[in-house]
Amino acid sequence: MDVWFQFLDRGLLAVGQLFTNPFYYIGVLFIVLHYRKQIQMERKLFHTRLHSLLSETWRVVLWGWVGGLGASVLLLFVGVTLQADVVMILWVVTIILMILRIRFLCLAYAVGILGIAQVILAWLPNDASLRESYSIINTIATADIPSLLVIVAVLHLLEGVLVGFQGARMATPLFLEGKRGQMIGGQQLQGFWPVPLFLLVPMSGGSDLGLPWQTLFNTDFTAGWTLLAFPAMIGFTELTMSKLPKKQARFSANLLYEYGLILLGAAVATHYWTPLVLLGALLSIVLHEGLLYYNQWVESKMTPFYIHSDRGLMVLSVVPNSPAQELGIGIGEIIHKVNGHKIKTKTDLHAAMGLNSAFCRLEILNDQGEVRFLKRGIFAGDHHQLGILLAPDQDVLYFLERRQLHLFSYLRSKLTGLLPNNSTKSL
Repeated sequence: MDVWFQFLDRGLLAVGQLFTNPFYYIGVLFIVLHYRKQIQMERKLFHTRLHSLLSETWRVVLWGWVGGLGASVLLLFVGVTLQADVVMILWVVTIILMILRIRFLCLAYAVGILGIAQVILAWLPNDASLRESYSIINTIATADIPSLLVIVAVLHLLEGVLVGFQGARMATPLFLEGKRGQMIGGQQLQGFWPVPLFLLVPMSGGSDLGLPWQTLFNTDFTAGWTLLAFPAMIGFTELTMSKLPKKQARFSANLLYEYGLILLGAAVATHYWTPLVLLGALLSIVLHEGLLYYNQWVESKMTPFYIHSDRGLMVLSVVPNSPAQELGIGIGEIIHKVNGHKIKTKTDLHAAMGLNSAFCRLEILNDQGEVRFLKRGIFAGDHHQLGILLAPDQDVLYFLERRQLHLFSYLRSKLTGLLPNNSTKSL
């Protein structure tokens, strides 16, 4: 029982450390900037917002805590070795990488770079003198890379769970330019979670009570142990033009599970055979990049889904709390008929809805091709088109430029990443 009281005591101290750590607040600030940018994009494209800055920020912070506590419990049985100076280096490297590309806001890249740097330092003939002269070099040389790889692996398994359950909720509809200049719709699934980890680490002068279990790495806690607060960030960015958000979220989650399990195996192998450190570090980066490029390759082989057809108009999204949401109209469904009239263009839609200003009857085709019959009264103040956001046609004013964003794109108040549709200017 004394051990659990010690865990509670060390845990409270670790929570205090977390709330005095500036890197945790940097992560939360980035979340705010991310959703601000997302809402700006939605207003520009659809003249309304589909997400709430406050509620979405609180939601990801809350789930970050839930996931962080769960991952911390799992890591209790690993026995990682980590110093506060290593945490500092990892965050500095992460911020530098994030300045170049937002998608580098992931511990996998910083840990991989740290592992490669450690191997290079070990190859230098004057390694010992450099370690004595520069404390940062000594910190890099003594960092426990297998422990860091385990943390990365567990975080990505956690990310897979969060993406599977929440990824579709984070989908943002977009207008994109297809291969032949045609405007097509897409869904960007992009989410980030600030995850506080509380890691059991050996520490001289810490609690001298023995642990009631054996850790995976057989870490020596006889000199004492404590809980170290480690603020981490996890996140993913996927763009699909061919799949529904839920299907894309499941696809991404499965890839993250595979990545996490492979890296976990590499971390255990590296712990028991040190020469594999370089391989583990490279896998951390290369496999992570592979996830991105594999998804892009899969998308390139698929036919665009979010386009209109002879069957009707494709639903790209619906406005929250709108009549369309109340009726249960979903992403990927097709508006086939309105008030008995077949719909092929937006002009047809507006004309058909104007036939009855107080009532609307809809025939909807779901993604299985089955017909659903819906009806609803139309009231003053209802969103136009019942809150249905349609896939783009050639008359849209803006579309998203497909390029990687850097940190300064988020810091700017002016929206970046959108291009005007020049074809509309010539009309």
